[in-house]
Amino acid sequence: MIRYVTAGESHGQALIAWISGVPAGVPIDFEFVQRELHRRQLGHGRGGRQKIEKDRVEFLAGVRNGQTIGAPIALRIENRDWANWEKTLSVENPPDSESAQRRLTAPRPGHADLAGAMKFNFHDARYILERASARETAARVAAGSIAKLLLGQFECGVLSHVIAVGKARLPRAATWSEIQSVCENLDSPLRCVDAATEALMKSEVDVVHRAGNTVGGIFEVVAHNVFTGLGTHAQWDEKLDARLAQAVMSIQAVKGVEIGAGISAATSYGSEVMDEIGYDAAAKRFTRASNRAGGLEGGITNGEDVIVRGYLKPISTLRTPLGTVDMVTKQPISAAYERSDVCVVPAGGVVGEAMVSLVLAQAMSEKFGGDSLGEMRRNFDGYARQIREF
Repeated sequence: MIRYVTAGESHGQALIAWISGVPAGVPIDFEFVQRELHRRQLGHGRGGRQKIEKDRVEFLAGVRNGQTIGAPIALRIENRDWANWEKTLSVENPPDSESAQRRLTAPRPGHADLAGAMKFNFHDARYILERASARETAARVAAGSIAKLLLGQFECGVLSHVIAVGKARLPRAATWSEIQSVCENLDSPLRCVDAATEALMKSEVDVVHRAGNTVGGIFEVVAHNVFTGLGTHAQWDEKLDARLAQAVMSIQAVKGVEIGAGISAATSYGSEVMDEIGYDAAAKRFTRASNRAGGLEGGITNGEDVIVRGYLKPISTLRTPLGTVDMVTKQPISAAYERSDVCVVPAGGVVGEAMVSLVLAQAMSEKFGGDSLGEMRRNFDGYARQIREF
């Protein structure tokens, strides 16, 4: 069973990711892992933090001589901004600590500040926001890159693109080749497959930036070449669509998740929603005339692309702050401002790729097992033969 956790604070020494259950013998492409971290930092509308951090992952355990060894994998990403926060967020409590000088008592509406401070009994949201920050997702992307490399051994790819920023929305579906192309283009400002729509998205970001505001949007994660039979209908918590929804919903600022055409399907008739089934005799495979189900039926992958969308709210930190109440004095005050982004939708998509990859890799390990990549591949090949002969 593939498991993973992360640790670390936004301005602490480092972020840590730990992932276990990856079979031995998976080759690690270190440049690919670094590129994934770099992609998370890109996008029009990112803030000043991205100019400070040059995320690089250090492999501490579980990988030797360029491949996994079946042991837990430990990853570390240094926070370069720690140098500016060491006296505020010291592990110990030195006499010259500056923690009291950088307290945050004006909680931001929409952030974890107030609820977290009340839960953990801090009259200071600093410790809450440090862990609640989306900076944590760098560790998820690092772990997700390992899952991507495992999936790639079975010719399954996971990528994302942006389909909406504010009121600007891509008016059509994107092809896999288009998504591949825009993901390879690191200069794409918002990772939209249509240049005209991307220009409108960029204008949305510019308008809200000038107004001291923020803007949300929708990213779409596509898992390509996923074979039939991952997940199950047998128990509610084993349904793969439910697990994917939880994983993507866990991303900071995501307030809605859609599988396939789920939202529009709710206001359509059955004949307009279901994907009619055919059979390709030459390829010896069942086909679908469309993919409104998003590659999942009954919680099980059906051989079509798995499509998951994340709906990101605008982030909570505004340069033109909203009203709030001081946690100590209980008096009205303007919400605190922390250096922040204006739009994070492309970055959210990269994190979405990581989460989808981790869930699919978990499902693969459950179905095929294997302490080594060779053993997993033998089990997979036997199952693939069963599917072909069905």
